[in-house]
Amino acid sequence: MSSFKDVVGHKNIIKYIESAVQADAVSHAYILNGERGSGKKLLANLFAMSLQCQDRDENGEACGKCQSCKQAQSGNQPDIIKVTHEKPNTISVDDIRTQLNNDIEIKPYQGPYKIYIVPEADLMTTQAQNALLKTLEEPPEYAVIFLLTENAEKLLPTITSRCVMLKLRNIRDKLIRKYLMEKLEVP
Repeated sequence: MSSFKDVVGHKNIIKYIESAVQADAVSHAYILNGERGSGKKLLANLFAMSLQCQDRDENGEACGKCQSCKQAQSGNQPDIIKVTHEKPNTISVDDIRTQLNNDIEIKPYQGPYKIYIVPEADLMTTQAQNALLKTLEEPPEYAVIFLLTENAEKLLPTITSRCVMLKLRNIRDKLIRKYLMEKLEVP
């Protein structure tokens, strides 16, 4: 896994994340909204890794070397939970209840936070969103929830009002080209 330095674009969001981690002013819930391929999963994973890092640097970035970072990079950090769903186009109320609501009351195993990442959160049914709402209203102090979505408008207003919205913009081709040229060291 890379670090915030390797993320192309999204400088304002990265600055926000770093300052939130640094100041220990992390919200209990975030919505990362952007088109497919805009970097939602990468940013959520880096944010989660920074929160759990045992030796983060002064600007809030994960060290990438401690036990927690190594576990996060391999997908085995016990306090970073990715919510999955069986049905192809729906996240059901049972998915939210069993993987998030019933689990969130258990304190973190090793890190200071228990982090839930919900990819394709816009696929949650109304019942699933209502089940999540109670948790968003009264979250445990150690809980952080990331809702990754392409269409935040599909989420209930009561959900969006309780989350910090991070809108990811498309990255200009020029920035991507520059990044690739620097990485590949092409003249």
